[in-house]
Amino acid sequence: MNKLCRQVSIESPGPGAKNCVFNFFVPIEDTPALGARIRIVCAGACYRRRDRANSITSMSSVSSELSDYCPSVNSMSSPAHQGIREGSFFPGFEVAGVIESLGSEITEANNRGLRIGQRVIVYPFDETPAGYAELLVVPDLKHVVPIPDSLPMEVAAMLPTGALLAWNAVFKAQAVVTQILSQRAATEPKRKPKILIVGTGGLALWAVRIASYHFATTGADNVDITVASLRDEGFRLATEIKNVSVVQWNECLYEPQLIERTKDVCGGAVDVVIDFGTTSRSLHRSMHCLSKGGVVLISDEVAEKLLPKFSRLSEQYQQEIIAISNGTAEQLAELVELVANKKIEPPPHSVFPCEQAAEVIAKLCNSEIPGRAILRFHDIE
Repeated sequence: MNKLCRQVSIESPGPGAKNCVFNFFVPIEDTPALGARIRIVCAGACYRRRDRANSITSMSSVSSELSDYCPSVNSMSSPAHQGIREGSFFPGFEVAGVIESLGSEITEANNRGLRIGQRVIVYPFDETPAGYAELLVVPDLKHVVPIPDSLPMEVAAMLPTGALLAWNAVFKAQAVVTQILSQRAATEPKRKPKILIVGTGGLALWAVRIASYHFATTGADNVDITVASLRDEGFRLATEIKNVSVVQWNECLYEPQLIERTKDVCGGAVDVVIDFGTTSRSLHRSMHCLSKGGVVLISDEVAEKLLPKFSRLSEQYQQEIIAISNGTAEQLAELVELVANKKIEPPPHSVFPCEQAAEVIAKLCNSEIPGRAILRFHDIE
């Protein structure tokens, strides 16, 4: 550890704390023999706890959960941390940067085509270190994915968790749709499968863009896609996407009204629900909008908490709840190519200097930033 680097620490606030964002310097490890050290240019604001108890998602999608950690939103009841930097609430798993150095045992034979100065993103492997820092150490080059010069760093930083999870969910939905079409081929060949995507945060906006592209290019364009918007701003964003219907889930309405409204917009019960804003309430509502034999896809980050609660109901309704993992590094590389070639358009995003992290977090807590927020540590473009 022969070098210090600046790191942004986003902590859980205690009584009397005026903010929960701090800048300080930490020692950075030497470059691993078979790994690399990455100079971070952009880090996407995503929410993921180290204990994997909550969903990987855009912070703007989970403002209600964030209120537990943001003093401007909720009263503070937890004791203040004394001398402990708790960076695990928002560790920064979505990063894009350039390779600063390669390990001493890296050769032309094992460098996987990577070189010093190359633009890359990092696949979120187990024990990924905090990305809200100037430098990040990667122990193995298999976790490093190159990106082309045509892909802006701020867009690339959104891909490793949010976009990749959405990509994996759409692939699973494709498998379900294929099975449904096969089952209906003889009796209802003209009946289109219906997919409902819940939420208009970063994950859901990625999912609807990926789904629109994927089903059109795989010959399965006879799929109806509907977005359940959770707020007015998201409703506007969702309507900008072609060939997608939108239903607004106004929380002021009673559940039967929301369920009826959703079925009206979808033209009946849906076959697949992709729910990234998963709470007990949204999952319960989704299952009521789902047909018999239908499938709900949720992140494996929330599955452990929600599956036991809904196992009896899913059995009663003859429905299936499937947990979706984040995807693979190979899928991430494919996603990079599609976004770089503008075949999939990224959702709205805003870039902020890392020095403004405290302001960004406060705004995200109150859902004041549309789409995604990106912190910039270095300016290389």
